This record gives sequence, C-alpha cells and structure tokens, in this order.
Amino acid sequence: MPKESGRKVVATNRKARHNYHVMDTYEAGIALMGTEVKSLREGHASMVDGFCTFYNDELWMEGIHIPEYHQGSWTNHAARRRRKLLLHRDELDKISQKIRESGFTVVPLQLYFLDGRAKVEIAIARGKKDYDKRQTLREQQDKRESLRELRERNRR
Repeated sequence: MPKESGRKVVATNRKARHNYHVMDTYEAGIALMGTEVKSLREGHASMVDGFCTFYNDELWMEGIHIPEYHQGSWTNHAARRRRKLLLHRDELDKISQKIRESGFTVVPLQLYFLDGRAKVEIAIARGKKDYDKRQTLREQQDKRESLRELRERNRR
C-alpha cells in the first residue's frame, strides 16, 4: 500500500475559536490503538467536548469521541478514553508554564492525518466572556455585509 502524503482533516473543534482566544498552537502526535486508527481513517470522530490536562508531567487529551470500529471484535477501544499526546519535553514545559498562569487552558482544534500519522493541533487559549463572543459575531457580520456591498457594487 503506498504511503499517504499530505494532510487529511478528520475532525475540527468548530466551537473552540468561538469560545476561546487562541494564543499559541502546537502540533502533537497521539498514542492510539489500532481500532481507533481504523475508525479515524473512516472519518469518524467528534471533538465537541475535547480538552487537555496534565497528569504526571504528560499531556492527555480527554472528551474526544472516536466511535468503536464497526468491524472490530472484543479488542475494540473505549470511545471516550483518555489519550496521550506526544510532544517534545521543551514544548510540554512551555505549555505547563502557560497553564499555571491564570485563565489559560489547552484546547484541541483539529484532528488530522499527516503523511499517514494521526496528529492533533492543540492551542493554548483563554476563555472568552459573553461580550467578547458578541463582539466577534458583530465583527463577522460587519465583514460579511461589507463584502456583500462590494460585490453588488462590482456587478453594476
């Protein structure tokens, strides 16, 4: 079987950029079981409730739902188990230092395959307040309206 090349996105956390101010992003590998990889290759995953925490100086991703592989047997994985993220020690130290500061958290943004290997894009982020969310929506609507007006003006 030829080796895959390029980036194939499996799942995105669409609410992450709505609920958080993204400060910094990292690419991490994921320690997966065989049936999890097969299920991901079919495009089955949900990152809605995903978050990352530190246990014993290691970064773990929780709340990600990777359904059981439909052709799996009793060796199938648990759908919402904790999964270890693979990063260099210096990256882990930077992330843990940022998390110790008040208000920062680690949020998974995207789950994808890069050259045949499962990767996750994680972000150091700070939670948005309700008024920040409303302001962001207002800015997006204003931008959409200005583009619409520009398009109409160019048609004439």
